[in-house]
Amino acid sequence: MSLPASLKSRLRLPLIAAPMFLVSGPALVKAACRSGIIGSFPTANCRTVEELDRWLGDMTDDQKRTADETGKSPAPLCPNLIVHRSNPRVPDDLAAVLRHKVELVITSVGSPEPVLKPLKDASCLVLADVASVRHAEKAVAAGVDGLVLLTAGAGGQTGWVNPFAFVRAVRAFWDGIVVMAGGMSDGRAIAAAETLGCDLAYMGTKFIATRESLAKDAYKELLVKTRLDDVLLTRAFTGLETNMLRPSIAAAGLDPDNLPLRGAIDIAKDINAAERDKPNARRWKDIWSAGHSVSGVADVPSVAELVERTAAEYDAARR
Repeated sequence: MSLPASLKSRLRLPLIAAPMFLVSGPALVKAACRSGIIGSFPTANCRTVEELDRWLGDMTDDQKRTADETGKSPAPLCPNLIVHRSNPRVPDDLAAVLRHKVELVITSVGSPEPVLKPLKDASCLVLADVASVRHAEKAVAAGVDGLVLLTAGAGGQTGWVNPFAFVRAVRAFWDGIVVMAGGMSDGRAIAAAETLGCDLAYMGTKFIATRESLAKDAYKELLVKTRLDDVLLTRAFTGLETNMLRPSIAAAGLDPDNLPLRGAIDIAKDINAAERDKPNARRWKDIWSAGHSVSGVADVPSVAELVERTAAEYDAARR
């Protein structure tokens, strides 16, 4: 199954504004959906399930208003469920997502199997983040609708595989939805992903540097100043292979070339450490991630402006 025609018709671009920890919030998601791309966010960005309910209510209300004002359904919103076994909020976050009848969900950092049946029973499309062919095969066997291929260069948690090789290896056994994540710096890259055989692309880093994102101004300014060579791949901060910005590591008083490896993944610890009133929040508040597309960040536009630019690049590439 490729991208459903009913969903595809609502997209200005075959693009997802990627879910980003402490960056993707209601303003970014709503602006993305209104602009004709899928807006996503990690449910872990909400401190409580009550806050998640408020966010989802706000977003779905905005979707209804947009449809009433324009006469056309906006692009769907897409919560990201972090399904790792160390995340105690999975059942409550899943229940909130089901209450609000979302159309599309992304699962990450673990097998989608525990949440798959209730989501499918609710007619929700499920996309699973995967970083290897083995993970892709397991997700397909579990019954997902789509695969988000984390290729080398994705911001935050990343993959190691070349995108050209990864997409073609997956397309050898999978005819469902394929999304490419990693290195999406402009509309030409999105067109290239389609040529490879993808239905959608993930773009994250450039959306960090938008006016609607939750990122600090200093974070956005750093993205404008830095380039690809400033991105460092490390396990020091999350326990997973993660692309971080060297200047932010150095500014925190750490040596980017001598970082200790972090131990086991603990999602609950990460969520708690991200709270603004916690003293150990430095690795998310002050040490920032970015993908290989950082060289493409030149300014801090609105989401609508970024989508319009990207659409013009995409249309030109297709012509």
